Amino acid sequence: MSDDSLEVLVVDDESRLADLFAAWLGSEWNVETAYDGEAALERMTESVELVLLDRRMPGLSGDEVLERIREEGYDCRVIMVTAVDPDFDIIEMGFDDYLVKPVSKEDLLDIAEKMETRSTYAAEVQEYYALTSKKALLESEKSERDLEEREEYRELCERVDELEERVDDAMSGLSDHDDFVGAFQDLPGE
Repeated sequence: MSDDSLEVLVVDDESRLADLFAAWLGSEWNVETAYDGEAALERMTESVELVLLDRRMPGLSGDEVLERIREEGYDCRVIMVTAVDPDFDIIEMGFDDYLVKPVSKEDLLDIAEKMETRSTYAAEVQEYYALTSKKALLESEKSERDLEEREEYRELCERVDELEERVDDAMSGLSDHDDFVGAFQDLPGE
């Protein structure tokens, strides 16, 4: 683990589970734990790049912690890791990905690696990945009829299509690997 490795905050009121996730991630990244929402906000700093966040916790819920993280302008990726099955309320939530417990070590490591990679992308690409993740999650959990009936789902699809076109246009303008890598290095706020 190097000094410039990803800074991760694991937030779960089940301390043994939070500690397990921290142990799984600790060999690759710098990891801290918080066992409630208030402690999570106390541990949030500009150096935190990834938050694994449970939705249901006593006191300040994971949803409330997520809202505060976004309101306060922290530039980090957030993965909801929770036993709460996703519903349409996720569309408006500012998370980057969503895992339903139980979560395997492999799944947790894979998603953390994806978030580490995403943290280097431009804002539009980050928004695109977050929205496509939400879209795929809803499509896996809801019936086609439910999806078709919801205006917020149609708006989500329109935004995904718009971003996909913009991202494709941006990527097609990159002539080689070095241009591609250079486009996503040294972004503001990184």
